[in-house]
Amino acid sequence: MTNAQSRTHTIVKKYGNEMLAGWMNELSGSLRTDRRISQSELSAQTREFLALLETASSSDGIQNLEGAQWTPLRDFLDSISRSRAEQGFSSDETAMFIFSFKKPLFERLRKDFGDNPQLLAEETWNATELLDKLGLHTIKSFQRAREAVINRQQEELLELSTPVVKLWEGILALPMIGTLDSARTQVVMESLLQRIVETGSETAIIDITGVPTVDTLTAQHLLKTVTAIRMMGADCIISGIRPQIAQTIVHLGIDLQGITTKATLADALALALKRMGFAVSRTKG
Repeated sequence: MTNAQSRTHTIVKKYGNEMLAGWMNELSGSLRTDRRISQSELSAQTREFLALLETASSSDGIQNLEGAQWTPLRDFLDSISRSRAEQGFSSDETAMFIFSFKKPLFERLRKDFGDNPQLLAEETWNATELLDKLGLHTIKSFQRAREAVINRQQEELLELSTPVVKLWEGILALPMIGTLDSARTQVVMESLLQRIVETGSETAIIDITGVPTVDTLTAQHLLKTVTAIRMMGADCIISGIRPQIAQTIVHLGIDLQGITTKATLADALALALKRMGFAVSRTKG
């Protein structure tokens, strides 16, 4: 008796173009007003999927999608998932690429096996199991790709949120906004130390005016950064110590002795210039 593998292969090979038209109608209906992907790109993806499915289903192992014969199709779905994640699609929109193929496939099964209820039920179950597995693989791949996109965006945001500014020859400033955690501290130290090396600066000002709260962990991160700066042979000034933050630091018993602090960035810059022998005065106009 013809097995499930060869029946799936035969149906896809014989009626692929017919099912492709129905599949495109299903996909076009859900993406009719979506400009993130063109009809030509979508059509090319559906054709490639059917070609890979036909090849993979030509041999035994339809129940084992981890087999070597399914590798090209899995890789293709991984690629689809990555592109959908980068284009901003959701997981359910991505999974619909596979699940929307069920309707044209089931219609074809009814036409071929409608006179044999038992065989129709068997083939429908096999097709459902196959597409569900492929859909699940697609969702998992999408989640991994989406997490990679989010992690990359977070790293980029960290870099953008910790700009090192050259205020004067030999003076750098790092204005910080938001919460200071371990990951961000690492980015702060790396970017600031790199700029100290590149510019040969003698003073680095860390401005925490935009940091909403300072707790014990935040203070520890600041101390680590100051220590690293000093090890590079530069001096460090912390500015933006508002009254509320000063009270919090005292209440927590955090020891900032030996670290120069100023209320504002302007005060810190004035001190840094003074240490370098510069005097700032207003000219008479």
